[in-house]
Amino acid sequence: MPYPEISVVIPVKNEALKIRDCLDGILSQTVPVKEIIVIDSGSVDGTQDIVRSYKETVLVEIPSSAFNHGTTRNLGVSKATGEFVLMTVGDARAFDQSWIEELLKGFTDDTVAGVCGQQVVPHEKDKNPVEWFRPISAPELKRYQFSSANEFEQLSAAEKTAACGWDDVTALYRKSILQQIPFQKITYGEDPLWAKDALMSGYAIVYNYKARVYHYHLENEEFTFKRAFTTMYFRYKQFGFLYEQPVLPVRSKLSILKTLAAATGFNPASVIKWYQYNTGNFKAGLKAYNLFMKHLKQGEASLDAAHEQYCGKPPVPQKN
Repeated sequence: MPYPEISVVIPVKNEALKIRDCLDGILSQTVPVKEIIVIDSGSVDGTQDIVRSYKETVLVEIPSSAFNHGTTRNLGVSKATGEFVLMTVGDARAFDQSWIEELLKGFTDDTVAGVCGQQVVPHEKDKNPVEWFRPISAPELKRYQFSSANEFEQLSAAEKTAACGWDDVTALYRKSILQQIPFQKITYGEDPLWAKDALMSGYAIVYNYKARVYHYHLENEEFTFKRAFTTMYFRYKQFGFLYEQPVLPVRSKLSILKTLAAATGFNPASVIKWYQYNTGNFKAGLKAYNLFMKHLKQGEASLDAAHEQYCGKPPVPQKN
């Protein structure tokens, strides 16, 4: 059957260890792609040479100082010649050969601006076994669309956050709508902001969690703390959403131990290693929550200053 022309956009930096898996996964899909536009922001590990070795790729080089999660992706869109644009990252790889096909299934009518998939963690020894992908049921398409910006604004903070849980590690867009509604210039969260802009413009967005990619980052406690704090900050600022205090009751700890024992073949050293990893990162997330709430109670200025102190430049839209 004929498929629409699809351009792929991948921002990368120093992904020599994983970029081949990313590109090979794209090229093995049941749906062919027209081109793969790789935007490299200053790699020094040989990533550029690997990208050049693929005849299907177009390498665009920018200085690291020019990288921005929003505008760099807009640059890729400006280079794309396909009707649709697939967004992913250099350290993600296709879950199976039907990844792109599943994304296309979400475009059920002309008002659908984009379709988003799901990140999952492979069953590999160097990945946290607690996060390994264990599907419970078959997902169904989930669609959001509102008659007006005012209808969207009437949603609760939790409903807004759920509707805009967008993820451009695995997302397919109509290029024409990306040109009309580009990503905002921002240090973090360009994807849920785009979803919000699309919904407030009257377009539909669709989630199809059958469209999966493998993607994983091994986190230390410092990284977990910063990620948790900036995520709470972003969702509060953009959607008014506040998390509940994280808890890890004894029952959950026992469940973690049971999961780790089964996943590691009851290897005591591995169980201890990953148990400490999970509980350490939980404590880091709890620390971030407590600090966030402390500064929020002191006012917006205190919260803004705290984010700047702990996480750097805040994830708010910037002028181009």
